[in-house]
Formats: sequence, structure tokens, C-alpha cells
Amino acid sequence: MTDKLTQPGAVLFACTMNSIRSPMAEAILKHYHGQDIFIDSVGVRGRPLDGFAVEVMAEIGIDISNHKAKSFDDMEDSSYDLVISLSPEAQHKAVDLTRYMACEVEFWHTFDPSVIDGSRDLRLDAYRQVRDELVKRILERFPIAPTYDI
Repeated sequence: MTDKLTQPGAVLFACTMNSIRSPMAEAILKHYHGQDIFIDSVGVRGRPLDGFAVEVMAEIGIDISNHKAKSFDDMEDSSYDLVISLSPEAQHKAVDLTRYMACEVEFWHTFDPSVIDGSRDLRLDAYRQVRDELVKRILERFPIAPTYDI
């Protein structure tokens, strides 16, 4: 379990396009720890934000509609304590990046819901599963400190 004293000060989420998984993860971690941790996301390549990702995040009260996709090449800051890659391609890029900066890298292989064909409901369910898995992993890795009434 990670407590506030041992949590990283800056976290970067990375995936293939920075249009679904990493923006979701960025927004979820910001929702829970945005006051304590600097959080950003990138992709190996950039692609406009996926509308299904916006929709399923809105279902849990998190707005990602203003997210602007960026790639590793667009990064302005390279001072991260932790890079969490969500796709194999991003993992390779993250490992390359960390050759030039001292930080940890974690690989959370996360399904790409955009590969699902079928009805709108079937596709939304795939996005919800990814969202829910990210919430679970983030809360395990970055637990919320208990609050006490005194």
C-alpha cells in the first residue's frame, strides 16, 4: 500500500494514441489525487479524443471533453517519478524515455476497447470495462487516505 508520503510527485500515463486509455487514467487519478500529484498523459502517436471515452467518463462524473491528445514528442516536461504505460507500444517508448531520466516504469496492459465491433451498447460496455479496471488499478496503486472526524 502506498501512502501520501511515498506516492510519486509526478505521474505520466502513456498509451498508443492518447485518445482513450491514458486520458481516462489521467482524469481518474486527477479526480482522486489531483491536489497531491502532478498527472499527465501521452501517446506514442496522437489521435483526437474518442467520443465513447468521453461518454463513459461522464457517466462517473468526470469530464475529459477538453483533453488534447499529445505524443511523447510533444512533451514539455520530462520530470516524472513514475510512467505507467497501458499498451505494449507505449511500454517500449517509456523504457526508451527512462534512459534519459530517473523514474520508475510500470506496465499495466490495458485492453483497447476501440477494437470492438458491434452495436453501440456493446462498444460502450467495452469502454466501461476499461474505465472500471482503470479505477480499480488506480485506487489500488494510489489509495485514498482515510478521513477522520475529530
